[in-house]
Amino acid sequence: MGNFDGLPIPRDKAHLRKELERVDESWSAARFDSLPHVVHILTSKDRESEVQVLKEQSNVIEDVVDEVVHAYHGGFNKAIQNYSQILRLFSESTQSVDVLKGDLAEAKRSLGARNKQLHQLWYRSVTLRHIIALLDQIEGISKVPARIEKLIADKQFYAAVQVHAQSTLMLEREGLQTVGALQDVRSELTKLRGILFYKVLEDLHAHLYNKGEHSSSAMLTIDDSNDPLPTTMALTISMSSSQPLSRRTRSLKGDNHSGPYGFGNGSHRPGSMDGSSFDGHDEDSALDDHDGTTSNGKDIKVASRQIPNWLSESTPDEFIEAMRKNDAPLHVKYLQTMVECLCMLGKVAAAGAMICQRLRPTIHEIITLKIKSHAERLNSLRPEIGQGTLTSTTSRHYLKGHPRHKHQNGISLAGTQLAVSPVSPVMAPAGAAQTAANELLDSILEIVVRIFENHVIVGELLESKASQQVNLNTPKAMMGGDSSWNHDSDTLHDTGGYSIGFSLTVLQSECQQLICEVLRATPEAASADAAVQTARLAKDKRHGGDDGVNFVFRLMDATISVPNQGADIVRQGWSRKGPNVLQEGYGSATVLPEQGIYLAASVYRPVLQFTDKVASMLPQNYSRHGNDILLSFVENFVKDHFLPTMFVDYRKGVQQAISSPAAFRPRAHAAAAYSSSIEKGRPVLQGLLAIDFLAKEVLGWAQAMPKFAVDLVTYVQTFLERAYERCRTSYMEAVLEKQSYMLIGRHDIEKLMRLDASSASLPQSHDQINHEYSTSDAEPVEIEMEISDLLLNLRPIKQENLIRDDNKLILLASLSDSLEYVADSIERLGKTCANVYRRGDESLHAGTGSAPPQDLASFAEEYRKLAIDCLKVLRIEMQLETIFHMQEIANREYLEDQDAEEPDDYIISLTSQITRRDEEMSPFIAGSKRKYIFGGICSVAANSFFKALSDMESINLFGVQQICRNSIALEQALAAMPFVDSEAIQLRLDRVRTYYELLNMPFEALLAFIKEHVHLFTAAEYTSLLNIQVPGRDIPSDAQATVTQILSY
Repeated sequence: MGNFDGLPIPRDKAHLRKELERVDESWSAARFDSLPHVVHILTSKDRESEVQVLKEQSNVIEDVVDEVVHAYHGGFNKAIQNYSQILRLFSESTQSVDVLKGDLAEAKRSLGARNKQLHQLWYRSVTLRHIIALLDQIEGISKVPARIEKLIADKQFYAAVQVHAQSTLMLEREGLQTVGALQDVRSELTKLRGILFYKVLEDLHAHLYNKGEHSSSAMLTIDDSNDPLPTTMALTISMSSSQPLSRRTRSLKGDNHSGPYGFGNGSHRPGSMDGSSFDGHDEDSALDDHDGTTSNGKDIKVASRQIPNWLSESTPDEFIEAMRKNDAPLHVKYLQTMVECLCMLGKVAAAGAMICQRLRPTIHEIITLKIKSHAERLNSLRPEIGQGTLTSTTSRHYLKGHPRHKHQNGISLAGTQLAVSPVSPVMAPAGAAQTAANELLDSILEIVVRIFENHVIVGELLESKASQQVNLNTPKAMMGGDSSWNHDSDTLHDTGGYSIGFSLTVLQSECQQLICEVLRATPEAASADAAVQTARLAKDKRHGGDDGVNFVFRLMDATISVPNQGADIVRQGWSRKGPNVLQEGYGSATVLPEQGIYLAASVYRPVLQFTDKVASMLPQNYSRHGNDILLSFVENFVKDHFLPTMFVDYRKGVQQAISSPAAFRPRAHAAAAYSSSIEKGRPVLQGLLAIDFLAKEVLGWAQAMPKFAVDLVTYVQTFLERAYERCRTSYMEAVLEKQSYMLIGRHDIEKLMRLDASSASLPQSHDQINHEYSTSDAEPVEIEMEISDLLLNLRPIKQENLIRDDNKLILLASLSDSLEYVADSIERLGKTCANVYRRGDESLHAGTGSAPPQDLASFAEEYRKLAIDCLKVLRIEMQLETIFHMQEIANREYLEDQDAEEPDDYIISLTSQITRRDEEMSPFIAGSKRKYIFGGICSVAANSFFKALSDMESINLFGVQQICRNSIALEQALAAMPFVDSEAIQLRLDRVRTYYELLNMPFEALLAFIKEHVHLFTAAEYTSLLNIQVPGRDIPSDAQATVTQILSY
């Protein structure tokens, strides 16, 4: 029964629960009706048993009730006792309140009787307490100067400023102004204000340039001795910039919602210039992760929530609380603290003016010291190199880093490169000078980015403080009590000329001067670029530019108006060096193997990354027009100076390479065997090898500067076009007015040569689809026979129509291989250019406003077509040479009276010529190409043998043997050449010998052979066997008809 589930029944009487479950639910209904139960008992057959069941259930229920009463009896008794105790306490409280009311009434009557006397005593105690407090204040104020000096010594600047502000305010209170003993304290506080301002400004200046105790550089734990070797020593240069750029430093007053002080919670982490941090570490340029993260980042985050140690002695206030809640890195918090100190001192304008005054000389000094430390480090890595000979020996050192590949035939690739390239290997796109310049500029621009990040933080804070009408932390009494405060209050809205835009201007100006020194560029070029940029900015402003600061980039220092309050600071050590100071160079020559205009390629990418990082750090209210001026200078320099100079230099190199007498002269001492590798001695013509090198080098500049890839690829196309014209001229000089050159231009022969199976070994052009052979119904042998018939119809071949000079043939072979090498190289360069276009597509079109140039593949096709023409001329030439020798058969009779032991002279001449030319061409051309050149000789020679029989009138047995001996000699000569199918040659010339041996058979035997081998020879060839006169052989008059009848079946 569900109604009895919660009853407190003990375990030893668990059977009661089961008995309860047997009780019908109707007994526990809210409205119990007994009538059904009475009727049930009365109508039951065994009334007594039913009554007994009810009695048992009644007993069970009584037992359960007893258990419930026993379980709750103690609780009922305790509740009754608690209620009685509560009633007793209420009664006692009522009595106590009545007694208290009576005591209070009596006290009221007693106090009213002596009210006046008590009031007098209270007023006297208040007066005495005030006097004691004033005496304590006077005593404390007298100790303030010493305390401030101690806080300054401990670098607790904020606490010192707090004490100074509180003491000054206290001195202006009523009652202390007339105390003569405090006059000395006032004068000391006035002096300490200037000292404190100087100390704060000096420490802020140190932390602006990452030289302070709490700057990011001070947190580094990297040891210089453990730094890896610089990449300039390893001769590697990283062109990848695949990591994302750093986030923009968020505004310290608009994006954090952390109180009136505007402390940002975002981290200030400009990434390194190439995706990795610079490994160098020295006093001026040691860099650190701005978040201060270590392997235990959680502990650092907890520590950043604590009060910094430089605020440990400060009085808690709103600023301290905001600093405690701020998650910014420690160096950012310190900069915020220093700016807050300046604001409390009321020296925002003076501080801004002094920062402006020291900005340029400090940056110049940092860059100079960085270069000097880098040079010292290089010297320490090479102790044998003296400081005086660093530059020259460094150049030799970098030259040693490039292996001088030497061909097996003794030709040095490095010698070829040095002969044609307008730059030395050190200054090449991947040279040591480029690597060193890129590395040096990367490290310096990384330092400048870190410094500019600090200037962004300080600039925003100063501008925010200067824009406030009333500084809550500066007492009004301080501004009214001393005349020196009034001037600062008048200039509170100004920062003394300092702003984020000004700092960016000076930083870019110094970087530009460094770049000019590296490039050996004249200042006039930079000044002209600055004038153009200034005019553009002015025009933009007239047409409604942004409200943010527009930068004007000049190589001269900005004129700084220093407030009069800075005079005491100047006397204390802040020199006025800055404006109109003629600065010396940076000494970059000590770390660069060479300097010059060609280093613009290594300068471009770091400057581009620097510009992106600066743009990501600038606040939103600053204009975009001024942060890319350094990049604009570099791009204009490249466009107006570097590219024209490079085009002229490389054009001279190309002209020198193709006009040299040895440029298109096959090498006299070529390797014994052909090699497809240029390093192993591939005999590429010197002119084309130089052109290929120059093209690769120019495209190397394009990879370094993707934005100018269009112009550079256009230069490459111009150079390749000139080289092609020179190759075409050399080709025409060799084949001009020669019959082979004219034949390959005939449409019928050109088509048959394209259908020939041997053309598969030719260099394949992308626009040349050799599907005609595969789709043609003609057999390869039939195509060769057609070509042979066309050539034999040209008889007689005159000697003056042939290329008799073997040097020209070798030139054509070498030219073909060289053209193919350059074509393959151009195709690879075209793919590289496509990657450059894809990587820098946006900058390409945005910068040049022109589409990418024509694909280099078209030039590769032109080169490859000319290489194919050279091979075709050589093949036709060897076939014509064969016909020229074989046509001598018609000039002699083969009616020998004895068996000759040697082949005919024309065969000996032909075979010796074939062997000689093959040996001469073998070092200059691949085996597959030699097979193509000499592969057409066999078919033409065999066809010549067949054609010769039809021209003969008679032949005897010894003549037949002489013809067979000639074919054997030719077969041996052709089979001796490598890469030639000797089996096919043997089959063809065996067919010739079989054909001529048929002349020794009687007519009946000849008829039997014809019946068995109807298709071995053609009908015309069988007819020629019958027409020739053979001594001792009788031919019937109807022989021709008989043979025709046999062949017809």
